[in-house]
Amino acid sequence: MSTGTNKEYGGKDATTTPSQGRPKRVDAARNLRSLLQAALEVFNESGFEAPVREIAERAGVGVGTFYRHFPQRADLIVAVLKSQIDDCADGAARIIADHAPGEALERWVEGYVNFIMTKRGLSNALQADAATQTSLHDYFYGRLRPPLSAILTAAVEQKVIRPGYEADELLRAVATLCKAYPDGSPEETRKMVGLLIDGLRCRI
Repeated sequence: MSTGTNKEYGGKDATTTPSQGRPKRVDAARNLRSLLQAALEVFNESGFEAPVREIAERAGVGVGTFYRHFPQRADLIVAVLKSQIDDCADGAARIIADHAPGEALERWVEGYVNFIMTKRGLSNALQADAATQTSLHDYFYGRLRPPLSAILTAAVEQKVIRPGYEADELLRAVATLCKAYPDGSPEETRKMVGLLIDGLRCRI
């Protein structure tokens, strides 16, 4: 697939001054965010083989812009997965600021469950090589481990949950429960995860 001429993608970017280039960078970042959001919506509605044009139209960009960001469909799926991981990780600071440790843990895990349920379909659609899978695995734990560790530490200090549990263990346990009910309702999965979190609580 041709990525088009320089004219298609903004012309003389290579000779643009810094002050002229900044709006282009802002536009590129905005286009990328729009494409990732549109892709997730279209995937949910039309499946992972939805036409590129449908995603581009939803994002309000041209097909050429799509291919500039994502030459292959696998590139798009990896980017969507990473954006979902980022959203899950970045939401922790707001949750910690707005809620007591026990409720913060519940709310963050609820968001994590929602992510896992989305990730399952994305991962199945991604026919990646071993290096890509390893990279995603490392990115997953690298981004999600620190915020969950912070929430667990705060909950232990406030004697909301018992000590002795690591973030990686809880990440794996919740993911395992989500995978255990592939044909079950989301409510059933959340109920099982709720029982898991309840089992961590301190009993006075």
